[in-house]
Amino acid sequence: MPEFINDDIKIAALFPGQGSHAVGMGVDLAQAFPHAEDVYATKEATLPGLRQLVEVGPFDELTLTANQQPALVAASVAAYRAWQAHTGLMPMVAAGHSLGEYSALVAAGVLDLADALKLTRKRGELMQQAVPEGVGAMSAIMGDPAAVQEVCAGIAGIVQPANFNAPTQTVISGEKAAVEQASAELKARGLKAIPLKVSAPFHCALMQPAADGLAADLHAAQYGPYAFPVVANITAELNDDPKHTADLLERQITGSVRWVETIQTLAGLGVDVFIEFGPATVLTGLVKRILPDAKTINVGTAEQVREFKL
Repeated sequence: MPEFINDDIKIAALFPGQGSHAVGMGVDLAQAFPHAEDVYATKEATLPGLRQLVEVGPFDELTLTANQQPALVAASVAAYRAWQAHTGLMPMVAAGHSLGEYSALVAAGVLDLADALKLTRKRGELMQQAVPEGVGAMSAIMGDPAAVQEVCAGIAGIVQPANFNAPTQTVISGEKAAVEQASAELKARGLKAIPLKVSAPFHCALMQPAADGLAADLHAAQYGPYAFPVVANITAELNDDPKHTADLLERQITGSVRWVETIQTLAGLGVDVFIEFGPATVLTGLVKRILPDAKTINVGTAEQVREFKL
């Protein structure tokens, strides 16, 4: 591996969550880079059959939460490890959006890849099982997040901000009727509400059964020392203490993804470039909405690794 040469360049590594998946993601990386192939071999050894599903589909089966979550962790980590081995660069900090927090922890050396794959497979299964189909809903709200919080707080049923994605994009989640009522009230205030096609109402109190079901596994997992800190979704603050990691991941299941604050935390550290590792560009787009002048780079294919330049 080349020497690390970026002591004077502050890199933030970003890792995407659900919705960034695609059939074939990471296949070219595994073919081109041994470090990426090792990731995909570990994926197959840990969760047999998942590699073939990623490589050939079908897309609908890959989209299932229990498959999509570990598949995205593998694709993101494969991109990161290929990039690191090829360039010799090292981030100073990392963050992941929801599911992506597991990828960030693997990249930071905190969580073993096989453990992350098993945890995210179970996490996906539990999240899918937590709420019967048709009971929950999510909606993307375009407008002032303070208005979103105020309206949600005044609704009788369960509805809460699930993702603070951008300064004027907040996703709400909860019981279907409560989400619809909140959406209607927000529309009456002049905000825009877009119902989302999702398999479950993520990041709200309805996910408590999933948090309870995963808690023992999270706290039994081994967490090593941090090679660099990771910004936790639930606090939007740096964490480099393995003792806090399981609790942060457990709380994340029912809590809001504070992505705007996360990016602001990274900016406050003087980050020079944000690199999104994985098969899509969702986080790059959100970073640009939060910090219009930020330098962003995507690394998700073999070509992007080979052509990488700061």
